[in-house]
Amino acid sequence: MRLEVEGEESTEVSVQLPNGPGAPAVDEGDDVLLLHMETPDGVTWSVIDHQRGTQLWILAGVFVLAVVAFGRWRGVTSLLGLALTFAVLLFFVVPGILGGESPLLIALVGSSAIVLSVLYLTHGVSLVTTVAVLGTLASLALTGVLASVTVEAMHLTGITDDVSTVVGMEFGVNMQGLLLAGIMIGSLGVLDDVTVTQSATVTEIARANPAYSPAHLYRAGSRVGRSHIASVINTIILAYAGATLPLFVLIVANNASLGGVVSDQVIAQEIVRSAVATIGLIAAVPLTTALAAIVARHTSR
Repeated sequence: MRLEVEGEESTEVSVQLPNGPGAPAVDEGDDVLLLHMETPDGVTWSVIDHQRGTQLWILAGVFVLAVVAFGRWRGVTSLLGLALTFAVLLFFVVPGILGGESPLLIALVGSSAIVLSVLYLTHGVSLVTTVAVLGTLASLALTGVLASVTVEAMHLTGITDDVSTVVGMEFGVNMQGLLLAGIMIGSLGVLDDVTVTQSATVTEIARANPAYSPAHLYRAGSRVGRSHIASVINTIILAYAGATLPLFVLIVANNASLGGVVSDQVIAQEIVRSAVATIGLIAAVPLTTALAAIVARHTSR
């Protein structure tokens, strides 16, 4: 194949083509990533994967255009919030965990920073957003406590595959704590959706019905929250099931018993993720709705 290096002339090299399960299929003209190794017989080259930089940039551009075209200024602020979220994760949460800090504590602080900054940036500074922030933080704390108790009671280690094994052994990360951090961060995205919706719903109901008491507002908001929760719960379960679909295929193919499958740590870990996130989500509805009802009625008066 012809090897082209930026700033240098292209040269002809012999390359070992990939083979085996999951090996990339390479055609003439494809941009690929090469691995070179020094051996006693000289330099050897092998193809390790496709170069996907161009395609990823195109997809990112389409994503940004779609968000801005539909959301307009609100879409721009949501993209800024997304960038801020990744910045907190990459420059605070991950370095803190690698530095030996408690993953659960780092995740709690990082998640709180994301909530405080992203919600106000995306939805603006208002009482509606403040109520959503308070409801999210309270539900997030409850999720962390419940996750800690459940993981400890089920003796989950957080080490279920080669990646988690390498992270735990090579970098000395507390994998059980990392599991707890993952549960909290994973539930955060759905929590803020529910709390913002509940806060805004109760506020609009209070404006439309000035005679409603906080109790009336709470009941009306809770009815909306129940419908929202019913759909979001299915979303959470499907998201975790989709991420572990190859594992489900392997289990069914091996005709494993249901009891043995559920008690396996890999499946039990995903069940804990789904169940704890769902309970935290359910708790967010009455917490946020009650606070929004009190604030909305007090403000209107």
